[in-house]
Amino acid sequence: MGEPYFVDPIYGGPEYETVAAFGSMCGIADLKAISKANQICGAYGLDTISAGSLIAFAMECYENGILTKSDTDGLDLRFGNADAMLRMLEMIANREGLGNVLSEGLCPAAEKFGKGAMDFAMHVKGQPIPYHEPRGKVGVGLGYSVSPTGADHMEIPHDPFWTSEAGVALLRPLGILEPVDALDLGPKKVRLFVYLQQYWNLLNSLGICMFTAKPFGPHTLNSIVDYVKAVTGWETSLFDLLKASERYSAMARIFNLREGFTAKDDILPDRFFQPMEGGTLKGKNIEREEFLKSVETYYEMMGWDPETGIPRKAKLAELDLDWLAQ
Repeated sequence: MGEPYFVDPIYGGPEYETVAAFGSMCGIADLKAISKANQICGAYGLDTISAGSLIAFAMECYENGILTKSDTDGLDLRFGNADAMLRMLEMIANREGLGNVLSEGLCPAAEKFGKGAMDFAMHVKGQPIPYHEPRGKVGVGLGYSVSPTGADHMEIPHDPFWTSEAGVALLRPLGILEPVDALDLGPKKVRLFVYLQQYWNLLNSLGICMFTAKPFGPHTLNSIVDYVKAVTGWETSLFDLLKASERYSAMARIFNLREGFTAKDDILPDRFFQPMEGGTLKGKNIEREEFLKSVETYYEMMGWDPETGIPRKAKLAELDLDWLAQ
C-alpha cells in the first residue's frame, strides 16, 4: 500500500479483531490506516484488541471533555481521525506522553484521568472487551464476566453455534440434546456454557489449537479422548478429562480469590445493560437482574457458593482438591 500510509506486505492484512479495534471502535473506515495500525502492532508486539480499545477509550474521554489537547500533545483525538489514532498508537508503543499512561492499561489510565473516565473503560477484570457484542451473544457476556482472566472471546462458546440441531448434534456426548436460543440467559444456556467451558479448559490444558479442535471443527469431543490415549498411553475417558477441566476452573478461581478478586468482579460494564443505539440489535440490552441470576446459577452449577462464588469444600473434595480449602 502506498501513500499516505505505507504498509509492508510482510505484515499481511488485518484480521477481524484488528479491523474492529482500529476501524469500528475508533470510527475509522480507511482500510489503509487500519492496515498501518496492524503493522505497527506487529512490529512492536502489541495486542491489537487491547491497543485499539485503549485508543477508542481515549477518544471517548477526549470527546467528553475528560481529556483535552493539552493531555494529548496537541492531537485532535476524535473518533474518525486516522492520523491521530496512528500517532497515539506509536506513543503507546514508545511510552510517550499520554501513551505512557495508556500503556499501563484501561483501569490504571481511567483511575488517573478521573472525571468519570471509568464509565468508558470497557473491561472485565482489567481485560479489554473483545469485539463480540454480549447483547447479541449473551452467553459470551456470561463468559466474559466469569472468566478467570477477564473478557476473552477465546475461552467461551459462542451462542449462535448452538441454536441449530446440527450444532447440538456435536454436543450429544455431553448430554446437550436441544438447541438453545442465542439470546437465552436461563438455566439451559448456563448449563450449555458450563459444559462447553470445561471443554475449552481441556483444550487449554492439552495445548490444542482452538480453531482445529472445537467440536464444530474437524474433530469431535470423543476424538480428543482418542488423541490423549494415543499420545500418552493413558486409558482415559471423556469423564476423566472433563473432571480435569473442572479442577482447572476451581484452581483458577481460588488463585483469583487469593489475589483479591471477588464475586463483584464477575460483572460486565454498565453499557451492556443499556439498549443498543443502532444496527440489527437496536434497542436490545441485557437485563441486569437476569444477568446477575445467570451468574448465580453458574456458581451453583459449578458447586460454588451462590453469593460469594467461593468453591464449596464438598466440591473441592469431590475434585480431589480439598488441600485448597484453606
